[in-house]
Amino acid sequence: MQHPQLQDLPDLIQLRQTLHRYPELSGAETATARRIVSFLEKYKPSSILTQVGGTGVVAVFEGADPTTGPTILFRSELDALPIPEENPDLKYTSEVAGKAHLCGHDGHMAILAGLASLLHANKPAKGRVVLLFQPAEETGAGAREMLQDERLQQLQPDYVFALHNLPGYPLHQVVVRENAFAAASTGMVVELQGHPSHAAEPENGLNPGEAMAEIILAFHQIIRQKTLFQDLTLLTVIHARLGEVAFGTNPSFGTVMSTLRAFQTRDLQKLKEMAAQQVQAAAEKYCLKYKINFVEEFAATVNDKDAVQLVRQAAEKLQLEMQESVQPFRWSEDFGHFTAKYKGAIFGLGAGTAHPQLHHANYDFPDALIPTGSALFYEIMQQILQP
Repeated sequence: MQHPQLQDLPDLIQLRQTLHRYPELSGAETATARRIVSFLEKYKPSSILTQVGGTGVVAVFEGADPTTGPTILFRSELDALPIPEENPDLKYTSEVAGKAHLCGHDGHMAILAGLASLLHANKPAKGRVVLLFQPAEETGAGAREMLQDERLQQLQPDYVFALHNLPGYPLHQVVVRENAFAAASTGMVVELQGHPSHAAEPENGLNPGEAMAEIILAFHQIIRQKTLFQDLTLLTVIHARLGEVAFGTNPSFGTVMSTLRAFQTRDLQKLKEMAAQQVQAAAEKYCLKYKINFVEEFAATVNDKDAVQLVRQAAEKLQLEMQESVQPFRWSEDFGHFTAKYKGAIFGLGAGTAHPQLHHANYDFPDALIPTGSALFYEIMQQILQP
């Protein structure tokens, strides 16, 4: 495997490990953004934009002739997860209780900083390269917020690319897929309201417990009917709450929370409508008031065929092992907002077959992927700029 020369790998590893020590959650990545800006400044980008769509950072590297040639955007994520880390042997474990970089966003940031190093040492002949550090990927809000920022809209990328490390795949293996790469998903919050009474006089109150039970059973019944949907579609009840813990009270309110997920955006929309119909029917049956909210909405991440081919060509040039994913990944990725607007693709980079899985308490990004990811991004740029 031949990488473009990455001169400052030790600094990039140190950056990654520092980011790991000081994680920040979605929408609150202010110190993380400052660290990224400070690190990027030594590579002398043409401009650095801050507070883009919240805490987002955008660094622009103009080519020798920026007036001709395409604008190519590469994206990484700033945010960590609200999960306690269990990695006692690491020298750089999270110093923030209950928060940790357990998805590898610290490594993705280091990869993009490595691309900045390569661009500083090897200025492209034309066009411009945009490095985008996005907040709030884990909640699905960050991409949408950045895309609504006028400063980013003015850059108008011709291509957009991102990667995600993939535990369970051989280290450095490139995983690609045309069309749907990651699932669409949303959180569904159902709130039911009756009225309370003494537990000794339940007939004088309106308890939403039976309605909650019927809604949960109805949700499971919908998802068992596989022929209703074109592709994999899931509904997972993740939380239910009925009243308060008070044995003398007949409760008046209940909440049911679910995650809805589908490979196809139209299947997700159909699932949302069917689930809402079941909630309405149960609420009317038991004379309850109800509210439905959808939160943390992710569109399906759909890759452009030509953009995926550019990733393949870059991986081949770097002599990296490659695999075509037969199915989309079940997890969601808000990079789908970028690929819905611009020509682009997200691809996977193997983190090791025995590596702890994403979002697990003992996950840690493998630093060996930093030069691989940076080289892949740089080579994708080269493939686009070739005459």
